[in-house]
Amino acid sequence: MTFDPTTYQHIALERREAVLVVTLNRPAALNAIHFELHTELSRLFREIARDRSIRAVVLTGAGRAFCAGGDLKAFVNRSEDQLDDLFDEAKTLIGDILDMPQPLISAINGPAYGLGATLALFADVSYASEHAVIADTHVAAAVVAGDGGVMIWPWLVGAARAKEFLMTGDPIQAQEAHRMGLINHLVPAAELMDHAIAMARRLASGPSQAIQGSKLAVNALLRSSANLAFELSLALEKTCFRSDDHREALAAFAEKRQPNYR
Repeated sequence: MTFDPTTYQHIALERREAVLVVTLNRPAALNAIHFELHTELSRLFREIARDRSIRAVVLTGAGRAFCAGGDLKAFVNRSEDQLDDLFDEAKTLIGDILDMPQPLISAINGPAYGLGATLALFADVSYASEHAVIADTHVAAAVVAGDGGVMIWPWLVGAARAKEFLMTGDPIQAQEAHRMGLINHLVPAAELMDHAIAMARRLASGPSQAIQGSKLAVNALLRSSANLAFELSLALEKTCFRSDDHREALAAFAEKRQPNYR
């Protein structure tokens, strides 16, 4: 099957021989994920996996951000059907990233928050510019980090650090993220895409069966974490979406004030 980039409106896709560059493309909104972009992401990695002419993927964001996470403005007036669809899509999104055989390289060009941080950190190899900031900000919206953060943060930085950052939502500057092992490589902003694409091309030109098999075997360990925690974290997050605290968080965001949790 050949991957068709014309079916995406909020994701820019560029082929560079065997490498596919995927760019989250809502720069005016810091690439925040609204319902339409979430739906596109929920099928993106599955469709890439079916195109064997793509041998490596680079994921980045347009403009000055990688991804600001969920678009809270879009969530204010959501319907119950939209919420159900969102969580049905979330169940498949992370699994599709783990199951996609092609190596995934993230080029973190700026802030990566919430689900944006999850997408960046689930890459097989991550590069970040000095302008990158990483934070799982679900708690700022009074919801559990259920879309993958509960899985990937403990894997990268250990349970104690993961719980601290998931419970506080504190941002981590690129230098500190690199020091603690949250990202693989810290590079100058002007060289970010060059480094990410060079790695993608190296992997794309290598022995694909060995490279892809190595990725999938390691990801089986992450899959075991998913079996333990992912369904629970999603269920807890969905419960939070119906809570008074979440409604207060959205109201405070809209009114540009501090929330008052009761």
